[in-house]
Amino acid sequence: MTGTHVYVWLDAIWLKRSWAGEVRNVSVLVAIGVGDEGYREVLGVQEGMKEDKESWSDFLKNLRGRGLKGTELFVTDKCQGLVESVGEIFPEARWQPCVVHWYRNVLRTVPKTKWREVAAMLKAIHAQEDRRAALRKAHDVHKKLLAMKLAKAAQIMREGVEEALAYMSFPREHWLKIRTTNPLERINREIRRRTRVVGAFPDGNAAVLLVVVRLRHIAGTRWGTKMYMDVKRLENRKETAA
Repeated sequence: MTGTHVYVWLDAIWLKRSWAGEVRNVSVLVAIGVGDEGYREVLGVQEGMKEDKESWSDFLKNLRGRGLKGTELFVTDKCQGLVESVGEIFPEARWQPCVVHWYRNVLRTVPKTKWREVAAMLKAIHAQEDRRAALRKAHDVHKKLLAMKLAKAAQIMREGVEEALAYMSFPREHWLKIRTTNPLERINREIRRRTRVVGAFPDGNAAVLLVVVRLRHIAGTRWGTKMYMDVKRLENRKETAA
């Protein structure tokens, strides 16, 4: 692992593992990042007995020990153990929850008959031109949710909106790519498609090895050989701020 990786996406893939005659779940932790030349790279793969803080902390420490540096933003879902581990091991970095998962967390507390209306309200927050305008819109949405007697949805929205707008502190040209975990979830879908035919793996190492093989293949395609974003825009942002 060389150079800096300003953006890093983290997620876990759940696979089946045979254990003492039983089939159990095993998680494979995956990290991808964008290097200082703007290309996507697979940064690490590791078995996690559970998707918990201990597993994520060990994985992140391993990434740091192997040279992960310069990361300004981690993009993940809101797994509590993961969020805490990022804050402890990379305190200099910011955290961006996947906005799609954030929408889902809010909508879980909303009657299905109101899903479309509330989803449009949430998307309107992220459609604003900057963070300040987005926070103003969020304030309006919060009041409207309360008026609709959706107090729990209003609470979740208000408590999470600051974090859900972290990406707006970065270049506008990067926003669509750094506000969700989609770049990694697409890879995960390909891995699941290939591992589904295996069924249950004999052990965690076998699961990790197959995932690594698939990731190496993906990295050698246009996924890894085509420039993903212009990272130099970050330098322009810093110069403007100075």
